[in-house]
Amino acid sequence: MTTKNGTRRAGKPKMWVVLFSILGAALTFSEVSWAQSASQAGQEQSQQPAQTQQGIPDAPSTVQPPTEAPEPAVPAKPEEKKPVERDPWTNQPINKIPPNPVPAADDSTPPPPMPPVKTLPPGSVKKPNPKSEEQLYTLVVHTNFVQVPVTVKYHDGRMVDGLEPSDFTVMENGVKQKLTFFSSDPFALSVAIVLDLGMSDDAVQRVNQTFSALVGSFAPYDEVALYTYSSTVSEVQDFAAANQKMLALLNQMRNIRGENNGPAVLSGPLAPNGPIVNGMPVGSPTEPVYTPPKESHVLNDAILKAALDLSKRPRTRRKMILVISDGREYGSKAGYKDVLRLLLSNEIQVKAVAVEDAAIPVYRRIERFHLPHEEIGDILPKYTSATGGGTPYSELTRSAIEDIYAQAMSESRNQYTLGYTPAKPKVPTAAYRNIEVLVDRPGLKIYAKDGYYAAPAAR
Repeated sequence: MTTKNGTRRAGKPKMWVVLFSILGAALTFSEVSWAQSASQAGQEQSQQPAQTQQGIPDAPSTVQPPTEAPEPAVPAKPEEKKPVERDPWTNQPINKIPPNPVPAADDSTPPPPMPPVKTLPPGSVKKPNPKSEEQLYTLVVHTNFVQVPVTVKYHDGRMVDGLEPSDFTVMENGVKQKLTFFSSDPFALSVAIVLDLGMSDDAVQRVNQTFSALVGSFAPYDEVALYTYSSTVSEVQDFAAANQKMLALLNQMRNIRGENNGPAVLSGPLAPNGPIVNGMPVGSPTEPVYTPPKESHVLNDAILKAALDLSKRPRTRRKMILVISDGREYGSKAGYKDVLRLLLSNEIQVKAVAVEDAAIPVYRRIERFHLPHEEIGDILPKYTSATGGGTPYSELTRSAIEDIYAQAMSESRNQYTLGYTPAKPKVPTAAYRNIEVLVDRPGLKIYAKDGYYAAPAAR
């Protein structure tokens, strides 16, 4: 405490001094306690072995432990040499490239570009000549392969089996041809039936009774179409299997009537003229002359229609037209030569069942003398002979017609098939070429087509 004159005198200490003194004593006590606990912990740690400490590596020591003796090395086995693979032709070793690991597909990176493919070293191929390119469009190729179905029979009508290719000789325009194909296996048939409804009613009804035998003459793998004709041609059924459906269709045709071939009425009350008084027509000074109208029998048109449809069938089938008719032809738009050309160009064979007058031998001989602008009655033998179908079957009874169906199908299906490629002609044309088939056995009847029309040269 200070007096007025500046001297200090002793007095009571202040409160903050006392507080600082107590705080200093507490800090000193805590430092001493911490130092004692640290020294005690160091002593306990020094007494524990070093192995109990985990996670703390030992300090490096200057004293090295004794080294153990190395184990004796095991000698390695000599590597076996694999035989070298060599090319069997050049005897050169084949270098095998180990397969490279396929990297994982990465959609983000585009694939590397393809290297250029070179099959020949550059400069080894000559440049194309412009003249050689023009020759490609003028190259002539001959592709005429001639197929000839042949039927061989004894004189009694039985077919001859067991013939070999060496038994046949084929002549084309007088030149012997080399056979390159021969078969006696049966063929599937594509048959177009052409039925004449212009015959007499008696003949039509006799044919109608044979429809069940007609359907039964076909095999399950055959196909049949049906056409009728008189003054016009009608297609009744397209090509299909000969089954109960076809038989039902044919049975419906039994109600169709033929013609009544009575004498033409030219006079009397039923005549086509008007009223007559004292033998003279009313209103006419002279008696007119009436002639009966000419009936059309378009046989050529019917065969043409069937041939056009058959030309679209596969060549693996044997194509045939079976005509059931009296053979009369009049009023067709197509001529015989044009229809025959189509038949021979498409390898179509015609067989015929001659009914009514055409089945009489004497009538057939008389019909060969044809008068201009009159009916033709001998046209069926022309078609059958030229196409290899043989002579028409001439029968008058119902049972005989039924037997003809099975015989006709069997002969067409089991014919011998000859094939050859004719030599290249000097001038390739589409002209008609004659064919003659000979068999090296006497006393046999041979039925084959008379010739064919060569296809034009392909360019």
